[in-house]
Amino acid sequence: MKKNILLGILGLSLLAAQVHAQDKLTVSPSGRILMDAGYLDSKNDDLVDGVAIPDLRVGAKASYGSYKAKLDIGYAYGKVSLKDVFVEKQFSPSSLLRVGHFVHQFGLQSSTSSSMKITMEEPASNEAFFNSRLIGAMYVHDKNDFFGTASAFVENEAMKKSSNEMKKQGFGFMSRLVYRPFRADGAIFHVGISGAYEKPRYNSNEELNHNSFVLSANFPSRIAKVSAVEATITDAKHLFKFTPEIAAAYGAIGLETQYYYLNVNRKSDFDSYKASGAYATVRGLFKGGNYKYSNPDSGIATPAPGSLEGVLSYNYTDMSDSKSDIRGGRLNDVAVGFNYYINKYMIWRVRYSYTHVTDRAGFDNQTLNSIQTRFQIIF
Repeated sequence: MKKNILLGILGLSLLAAQVHAQDKLTVSPSGRILMDAGYLDSKNDDLVDGVAIPDLRVGAKASYGSYKAKLDIGYAYGKVSLKDVFVEKQFSPSSLLRVGHFVHQFGLQSSTSSSMKITMEEPASNEAFFNSRLIGAMYVHDKNDFFGTASAFVENEAMKKSSNEMKKQGFGFMSRLVYRPFRADGAIFHVGISGAYEKPRYNSNEELNHNSFVLSANFPSRIAKVSAVEATITDAKHLFKFTPEIAAAYGAIGLETQYYYLNVNRKSDFDSYKASGAYATVRGLFKGGNYKYSNPDSGIATPAPGSLEGVLSYNYTDMSDSKSDIRGGRLNDVAVGFNYYINKYMIWRVRYSYTHVTDRAGFDNQTLNSIQTRFQIIF
């Protein structure tokens, strides 16, 4: 009897210690520094080579039981900006709800941060058709062969201006669904599709305010931030877009690809605006073993420290629609790069790219040859 009582007391003590440990508040600092240098060769006088620190952030992460939070503040180019600001609740090992200001899931590229793109700079199609961070809520289901998200959000200008300054707030819905039957080391395959619906966005021009969409992508450099393609779609009612995706790896060879389609329905007798794009990236590890899968991101995981990787990528973005008489430009970009994962916190990247832009209203055809390198620290 005494033995049972002692065992019971011991069990209750262990349970209480476990509960106390689960409820303990833990806070850890986070940050990143990106340092770029590059040679840019173009007849466009705005594409000037040089050096830059295109991303500098300081923040913190916190956890308390089943809750987590993150605050990330950017200081790039001497300007303060809020990045991730969110709280999430873990309901089970396979489901969570995140609320705040963050990147909502739309396609494969949304699963990695801007500093972790294997091509150094993200594909132009993703920059043109994606939304970056938005205020909203996202539910995530991550279990076995299926990964899915569902988001509701307001436009990203709501992070900078009050509702009375904006007159109204555009809103939307977004979802990413992935089927991933093969997730073993060196044997990876997943297929997915994402879709989004969005109302017109804020614009400082009163005639365009919540009556238009402005879609754009820069030339692939953050040393000189110069617009390559851009389309302003006036008299807009709403936007619909979708992107199928494939990620695969066999041994130390990997493939990532997406196609983008976007349609803006317009008022009165204006024809709808249609745009599209696609990229394909082949990657290979010269050193570092086989590629592995990351379940929380639903994509190929960052290679292990000490790995050396080669990357070949092609992107095509078409933002010119003759039927709607909107010529935002057509972009072709070919890039080759190398990534050296020095350790857990440091990466060195080198990239050569050739970018050609045609059929943009008011602009001559343009070409950029660039060689760029980046040293980054992330913790």
